[in-house]
Amino acid sequence: MQTVNDVALDLGILSLSIMTLWLYLPGFLANTFAMMWGKWLPKTGYGPWPIDGGKNWKDGNRILGDGKTWNGLIGGSITSGILCVIIVASMGDVPTSETVESGIFAHPLTGYEGTWFDLGSANLSAFVLGTFLGFACLVGDSTGSFFKRRRGLKREGEISSKAPLLDTLPFAIMVFLWGQLFLGDSLLSQSELIVPMIIMIIITPILHRSFNLIGYYIGWKDVPY
Repeated sequence: MQTVNDVALDLGILSLSIMTLWLYLPGFLANTFAMMWGKWLPKTGYGPWPIDGGKNWKDGNRILGDGKTWNGLIGGSITSGILCVIIVASMGDVPTSETVESGIFAHPLTGYEGTWFDLGSANLSAFVLGTFLGFACLVGDSTGSFFKRRRGLKREGEISSKAPLLDTLPFAIMVFLWGQLFLGDSLLSQSELIVPMIIMIIITPILHRSFNLIGYYIGWKDVPY
């Protein structure tokens, strides 16, 4: 007998790739949400609060730089959680083996029963799932910033150095890796999504660049990368 995940995964590779992006959308947009919190919250008189506290690594460069703040990390993660709640609420009941259908816009909580984020309420579970994905993304993004600083690429004040691969790949790799490792038997952690994840990682620099250009032109980012 097919499980709910088996039915949901009965798609071609292109459709599975699009479905992977859809399922992980709260994580992929966490950077954009972090930009909003990093730019808007200080205008209210709160922050910014750099995660590294303004401290330098032993090489004399900042640990992470001014671009990685607690307001961005916490606010971005929580906003990803809220987005996941909106998505789940708009999609109705969580599918069962009798009601599930294959399609690129799969329900994010498909197969989540019995996982650590199955908290008895679909909305609460969605919030925790989205926050987790957002946090994973921002940890990956901070990891990229750490290695940028080790290469002497600065992010201090108005200075923001460009490093296309370090700006894009770490967050995508981290969010997919955490999904595979920590999301139990849910749809998001199925091994059938590994190849689509690799495809998405390859095209992530293009997606990330597009999102950043939009953020720059509407005033959410100081630089278009």
